[in-house]
Amino acid sequence: MNKIKFSLLGKRTFLISFLAGTLLWVLFLITHSDFLVMIGFYYVLTAIVANVIILLHELIVFITNVSEEKASGNSVLLLLANIPIALIYLFILAN
Repeated sequence: MNKIKFSLLGKRTFLISFLAGTLLWVLFLITHSDFLVMIGFYYVLTAIVANVIILLHELIVFITNVSEEKASGNSVLLLLANIPIALIYLFILAN
């Protein structure tokens, strides 16, 4: 069975975005600090811009890469996984 490969840039971007967002979310659930809401809002805006730039880069690499290895295509899917995770966090915070 083949191991799924991801580009290093895509994997790191996913992990940093996911871990930073989760940390902010958990800290807010523990403290209910308005300061964390403000920081989280600016983090989400920054993360959206960074993730879209990396996503577009990975998509361009995937489309232009003619080799059999398509690690960048897997990374696109990995980066897109951040969207439902963020929506779940938002839904939990709203309730």
